[in-house]
Amino acid sequence: MQQVNLRIDVYIAKEYDISRSTAARLIEEGNVTVNGKAVAKRYLLGENDIINVEIPEPEPYQVLAEDIPLDIVYEDADIIVVNKPQGMVTHPAPGHSGGTLVNALLHHCKDLSGVGGVLRPGIVHRLDKHTSGLIVVAKNDKAHVQLSEQLADRSCKRIYWAIVRGRVGKDSFTINKNIGRHPIKRKIMTTFDDFVKSGKVGKNAITHITVLKRANAHSLIEARLETGRTHQIRVHMAYVGHPVLGDSEYGKGDQNKNIQGQILHSKELSFKHPITGEYMCFNIALPEYFQKASDRFLS
Repeated sequence: MQQVNLRIDVYIAKEYDISRSTAARLIEEGNVTVNGKAVAKRYLLGENDIINVEIPEPEPYQVLAEDIPLDIVYEDADIIVVNKPQGMVTHPAPGHSGGTLVNALLHHCKDLSGVGGVLRPGIVHRLDKHTSGLIVVAKNDKAHVQLSEQLADRSCKRIYWAIVRGRVGKDSFTINKNIGRHPIKRKIMTTFDDFVKSGKVGKNAITHITVLKRANAHSLIEARLETGRTHQIRVHMAYVGHPVLGDSEYGKGDQNKNIQGQILHSKELSFKHPITGEYMCFNIALPEYFQKASDRFLS
């Protein structure tokens, strides 16, 4: 049952698990009616209102190949391991139709798995725009499914390095805190601690932390993912009071204006080859932006 006096766009966003802007667009385009009539997005729901929502079929979308340089760490007939630079979006999304890793991969390799759909061909897991480092891509459906199973059963190992704010006290510890989409700010994630009354608890998320170096106001950490929730390391480190340096979304407005994006790098990736079963481990050096931040904040 809808809540009385709740805005219709807020209700639609919650009920259909979409962003508020998407809900507003549905309303503005006449896909939502209340009691048989179109309403404005500011309409406040009444007790006996009858709401009808029509979700239009998605328009056909073609992702174009683009000649963008790739730092390929490994490639064979089934997989590609890429060192993604900071600032590159993994796959096309609203606001990022081009210049993504997928656009570059389609130019380099004509065959990618179709499991992820037209917007995410070959993408088994993703890295945030401002997270750099190792990512494995599947060239065929069989490889994609097998790699996805390794992610699901947690046998695929992913290790990240990050510079975080504050001097982290413990040498090593585990963060076991559920993560889910923020009930109001739909583009970010949360632990739901501030939204107990929402009834949502999120999904299990576990991150193992080891401190590698400490300075007066910052620390270098290694984060090993046991699960792979969206923004997991960023949310977990903010939760324990040590947000990733440069993280404007979870760092409560990071004031380091000379830093573009969070200082977070996917440094090590290991898994069994999806076809041969061979154990593979890749370790990549820290990129220049990370090293400069380290020299500045950890020296």
